[in-house]
Amino acid sequence: MRWVVRAFLLVVILGIGLVAAVFMLPGDRIAKLASDQITNLTGRTVTMSGDTTISLYPILGVSTGAVTIANAEWSDQGPMFEAESLKIGVEPQALWGGDIRITGLEAQGPRVHLERAADGRVNWELGVDGVAPSGQSDGAAPARSSRLALTLDRALIEDATFIYDDHATGERTEMTGMRFDLRWPEYQGRASFDATLRPAGEAVEISGYLDRVGDFIDGAVSDVSAEISMPGADIAFLGRASADGQADGQLTADISDTNRAMAALGQPPADLPPGFGRAVEAKTQVTFTSDQRLSLRDLILDLGGNRMTGAVDVSLAGAVPAVTAQIDAGALDLAALSGGADSTASGQAAAGQDTGWSRERIDASALALLNAEVALTASSIDLGDLQVGATKTKLTLDRSRLVFQLQDVRAYDGVIKGQFVVNNRSGLSIGGKFDVQDIDMEAFLTDAAEVDTFSGTADATLNFLGVGQTQDAIMNSLSGDGSVKTGRGVIAGIDLDRLMRSGDITGGTTIFDTMGATFTMKNGKLFNDDLRMELPLAKADGKGVIGLGTRNLNYVFTPKLLEGENNTGLAIPVRIKGPWSNPSILPDLAKAVEMNLAAEREELEQQAQDELRRTVEKELGVELEEGQDLEDAVRDAIEDEALKGLRSLFE
Repeated sequence: MRWVVRAFLLVVILGIGLVAAVFMLPGDRIAKLASDQITNLTGRTVTMSGDTTISLYPILGVSTGAVTIANAEWSDQGPMFEAESLKIGVEPQALWGGDIRITGLEAQGPRVHLERAADGRVNWELGVDGVAPSGQSDGAAPARSSRLALTLDRALIEDATFIYDDHATGERTEMTGMRFDLRWPEYQGRASFDATLRPAGEAVEISGYLDRVGDFIDGAVSDVSAEISMPGADIAFLGRASADGQADGQLTADISDTNRAMAALGQPPADLPPGFGRAVEAKTQVTFTSDQRLSLRDLILDLGGNRMTGAVDVSLAGAVPAVTAQIDAGALDLAALSGGADSTASGQAAAGQDTGWSRERIDASALALLNAEVALTASSIDLGDLQVGATKTKLTLDRSRLVFQLQDVRAYDGVIKGQFVVNNRSGLSIGGKFDVQDIDMEAFLTDAAEVDTFSGTADATLNFLGVGQTQDAIMNSLSGDGSVKTGRGVIAGIDLDRLMRSGDITGGTTIFDTMGATFTMKNGKLFNDDLRMELPLAKADGKGVIGLGTRNLNYVFTPKLLEGENNTGLAIPVRIKGPWSNPSILPDLAKAVEMNLAAEREELEQQAQDELRRTVEKELGVELEEGQDLEDAVRDAIEDEALKGLRSLFE
């Protein structure tokens, strides 16, 4: 019994001694053992410096000083990871082997530097069998991922710095003041995360979870949820994702201030017109593939007034996003693209005067943000000065050149086909080519030129081009051509028939049966010289100049034929001159005298010629033959008399 007691006491003493020996090892010795083990697992040199201590209770763990993990051999940017201090807690059974269960991981002031080489290599490939620390295969065996044998009750990282360098593009992303909290209690279970990023100083909060983390690490697809909250925006995703970047799920976004959200992400502000994304509400089923293709289905998008539904495909692989879409836009407001309503030019205009086109600069830089091909339908389109009804069009945006191909557009009770182009490749230009049928001229002219005195339906063609950065510059540079033809219509404010007959300019209404004209445009002026109008008791031609840029006109209506019971009245031309807002309509008396005394002048000329003929016949004894000219008859008579005189000399 004595030997048994002695043997037991010896075993206890030896056990206590061994355990004590382990925990009495110097901290730097423990750090060396830990760093060597991590180096063997990752293939990267790990260095721990400073005081290293071990805790037994309440948590088994180790606390170190500064820690660094070496970068890939091809990098010259310093360590891939470094921290001011590191604390790791593990379950006691980790001492006896098996999977490592980390109960706590805390890093203070870590700095993570990730890199992608120009040839596609990345520096974060760690713990891969058959792969050298440089990230390239050593050729002995094909590369394959090693399954991590750990779980993590909680990891807390504070005041972290993240740097990402893409040497293929030369771009660098750097964030400081980051915080990351991760809980992953079961290797095959769910990991939840809560992070704070500061791309540009303001906090961007990210939270969510990832199911079946072990399968996700092995390349399988796992359920994922993520919510992002930042100044000016809240975004949420619920669906599935894989480690290679593929994702599929429901995406919702509520962006109250786009520029503020972009500033929080470190991006420059976008000068977006109202209704084009200053605020965004969106909901869609999103799919993202490994080749950077984004698909949006069942899309509901509100861009701050413009609400759209449909489907969109986006390729992000190019220099700018390339978009293909089918969109139903409902009531679409594009008024902001016209540069806004007319503003008063420098030097306040007097009350009641036409202030002209806006001189506010039109910023069309948004046309360079992407390339697109979009099939668009809309119940209506507001173009600022012009209003369009039900529309079916194809929109093509290619390198800052936007083309609206009008396939079937209802506007002003008529049908418009053609195209409208906004080109900002080398300065802004606006042009188009249209074929119009049965358009309501009163409504159209009121919107387009603030002229509300003309009513009727018309067919028209128009081909135009304007260049400039303001409405004023564009309208003063307009060039092109066109035509217009109307049926029965009315001109309010003047009775042309009465004015042309009697000079009465006291108002009234002109009813005409038809009207037609062609025109050309150059330097913001419209020229016409073949207008023909048929009235119940008269016909009139018109010609003149309309200043599209200067918003004035100088035009003359000239009667050609008077009809009716009284055809003895005066034909008085009408001159319309002055600004669009208040033109003067006056009879052209000089032209009237020229026209209406033409018959009397011709009659007097004929009487003089008849009297001269009778005198010549009497004095010279010449009888004019039918159709013979008086001058020829006199010359013949003189020649005959001369010949008679010559013959008498020789008789």
